[in-house]
Amino acid sequence: MTNLRTRDIIALGFMTFALFIGAGNIIFPPIVAQQAGEHVWLAALGFLVTAVGLPVITIIALSRVEGSIQNLSSPLGKIASLILTVACYLAVGPLFATPRTATVSYEIGFSSYFGTSGSSLLIYSAIYFALVTVVSLYPNKLLDTIGHFLAPLKILSLIVLGIAAVLIPSGYIPPAIDNYVNSPISEGFVNGYLTMDTLGALVFGIVIVHAIHSRGVTDKKLVTKYAVIASLISGVGLTLVYLSLFKLGLGSHEVAPNAANGAIILHAYVQHAFGDSGSIFLGAMIFIACMVTAIGLTCACAEYFSQITKITYKKWVFILVGFAFIISNLGLTKLIAFSVPVLSAIYPPAIVVILLCFLWKYFNHPSRVVAPVTAVAFLFGIFDGMKVAGFDHFLPDVINHLPLSSQNLAWLIPSFIVFILCFALDKTKKSA
Repeated sequence: MTNLRTRDIIALGFMTFALFIGAGNIIFPPIVAQQAGEHVWLAALGFLVTAVGLPVITIIALSRVEGSIQNLSSPLGKIASLILTVACYLAVGPLFATPRTATVSYEIGFSSYFGTSGSSLLIYSAIYFALVTVVSLYPNKLLDTIGHFLAPLKILSLIVLGIAAVLIPSGYIPPAIDNYVNSPISEGFVNGYLTMDTLGALVFGIVIVHAIHSRGVTDKKLVTKYAVIASLISGVGLTLVYLSLFKLGLGSHEVAPNAANGAIILHAYVQHAFGDSGSIFLGAMIFIACMVTAIGLTCACAEYFSQITKITYKKWVFILVGFAFIISNLGLTKLIAFSVPVLSAIYPPAIVVILLCFLWKYFNHPSRVVAPVTAVAFLFGIFDGMKVAGFDHFLPDVINHLPLSSQNLAWLIPSFIVFILCFALDKTKKSA
């Protein structure tokens, strides 16, 4: 078989979409919308650039290099490429994202029934990760288990929520607060950038390519073609979900005024829209959303680490799930507090590597351009991470007052300047 059937192409697109939509993606837009108020659609524009545009571009970029982050980052050199790749896999795998799927799904969907004690979370996470393990052990069945079964359930529940958000009147729209007053687009941009979807896309690339291979497609051009189609389907799906959730958050002020987070808004809104049955609906939706994401992350990480070590794929599944199970029981607050500074440092170099891969053909030596720009992005990413962690007093004042520094985008302008300089230098030195 050398071509995918239409049914499988659609399933691949649904699978890609489902891999991206975790609980964080569902609860984040409502709080942005409530805080942005009258400027909500400007904030949404910035949010969609980083929460949809970058992940779609990342999948397309990876499809050109067989789904491998290491191939994508090869101009950095073997050691730097390996470090970046391992850091991305660990960050969105067993250290942060995978355990977070368990803690978030429990706190939103089940804590109201079983309490917030450590023992309740322990029992829940044990059952949750047992299910993740069972599905992850058979990656060749991923298109069937996720694309044909779990993804449609997830999409159906999101459609119900989205229709409710669109049909129920918005009511009172509050004024914008904080940074949304003067810079809603850039604030939305940064909030979308912190959803981890781009790092997730780096990891999911190999899962998507593997799913295409599982149907007998080996031609590189066809693999790229199907991956592009899948990414575009997922991009459309993500955009529709986010827009409906922004609409939901915009009309949430009367049911959840001045909410501390999106979970509170979602709870109140679902209760308002569906009554007591809303809590059951929300719990099921969040559970499926998190489960699909956890399976995708586990498969991707196990696939990668089995390639660079002598340990088999199935053993890596158990190792990774074991780590995620242990870390998930630390609790959501500790997880987030530790992950945000690390992600702030990793994200800038990852974005640089992704975007520059489309320009390789214009460079005489890609390493001359990609390596320096990535290094600068990583350096300023560390500065951003230190600020997020509360260590900004250790940094020189000039760092804290750089353009876009207050929005954790201080890396952007220095990286662009270095890119221009390195590109000019590369052009002056003919190919050796």
